[in-house]
Amino acid sequence: MKRILAAAAMASLAGLTACSVATPAPDSTTSTAAPAVSAPAPSTASPSRSSDASTPQSGGVKEACETFNSLYADYKAIKDDSNAYEDIYLAAQDAKDAASGNLMGLFTSLSVLALDHSTAAKSGGEPEQASKDGVRDAVFANAQACTAEDVTLRL
Repeated sequence: MKRILAAAAMASLAGLTACSVATPAPDSTTSTAAPAVSAPAPSTASPSRSSDASTPQSGGVKEACETFNSLYADYKAIKDDSNAYEDIYLAAQDAKDAASGNLMGLFTSLSVLALDHSTAAKSGGEPEQASKDGVRDAVFANAQACTAEDVTLRL
């Protein structure tokens, strides 16, 4: 069951990574398409405001970066305790819900890694390299935004 969840999470991470890489290209090629996409977005954003999902994000980038650093430090401190890895997974999922944009990728990738490590810890193994690479890629993708807020992401 956990392998299936890990596979689904990796697929989600791949989708997020693909989206973040594809974002710069449309800016230079379709400047007229951007306003058309932006017009429907406010109507979608209105329900989000009513659910108060954007309220905790007012200082979002800095808080998300600091939260990631804290969760990753907690993750690194764990010594083969599958329950502790699952706690990191749950905390990362909660943090992902409070994050926005590419910052969600930080927590998604950490969730995948924690879940993968939880499964591996039960058999005495290590998490898949793809899980580790996902966290590394998410950190590099968000490094500029976090550095702009005076937070250095740490691995």
